[in-house]
Amino acid sequence: MSPLDLEPEWRSVLQEEFDKPYFKSLAAFLAAEEAAGKTIYPPREDRFAAFNATPFSKVKVVLVGQDPYHGPGQAHGLSFSVRKGVRFPPSLRNIFKEMEADVGVAMPEHGCLQSWAEQGVLLLNTSLSVEEGKAGSHAKKGWETFTSAALTALAREREGLAYLLWGAHAQKKAAMVDPERNLVLKGAHPSPLSVYRGFFGSAPFSQINAYLTRQGSSCIRWELESLTLAADQQ
Repeated sequence: MSPLDLEPEWRSVLQEEFDKPYFKSLAAFLAAEEAAGKTIYPPREDRFAAFNATPFSKVKVVLVGQDPYHGPGQAHGLSFSVRKGVRFPPSLRNIFKEMEADVGVAMPEHGCLQSWAEQGVLLLNTSLSVEEGKAGSHAKKGWETFTSAALTALAREREGLAYLLWGAHAQKKAAMVDPERNLVLKGAHPSPLSVYRGFFGSAPFSQINAYLTRQGSSCIRWELESLTLAADQQ
């Protein structure tokens, strides 16, 4: 992992982090885990996918997740997203249910949120890797410091952004965001364990677009392209 793996704008923002002791320790930990034959998700080439899909100057919405999916074929570097053809994890299915109730977008055919990222939704997990089958296994290894540096830079240099913080872990990041200069939406996590504690009915998608409209910014198109249309365009 090096600054060269990052989109140029984010590279400028985060380059100094790579030389800090915590990041060197993180890189050594990941190398040791891989050398031991452990399966790490997402693949190395996808670990900075959130930054690479949404340049610093293009960020309009920040959706903070925790750590990547830890099942085979699920994580690809965007929080809550899975590649086309991969079965929806429960949290993602619940996100789509709330999206349908909130803004009338029907349950999509796939769970790839790349189009959200390309419109300015930074889909950032607080940890950018995880061991297969072991949720939270790479927590407190250094990723949180790295992703907090990214969020701190956004909070310092950008305003008029919408922050979507689901669950207690993500809500800790609210402390670095000025709610007077941004929209901060905090709610229950969409997992089956907490979805009925305030996630369903929270209407985040319509609130975000209403806020972006007030900022003079374009709304996010939450609909995901159908698989049939995508195939026809190839």
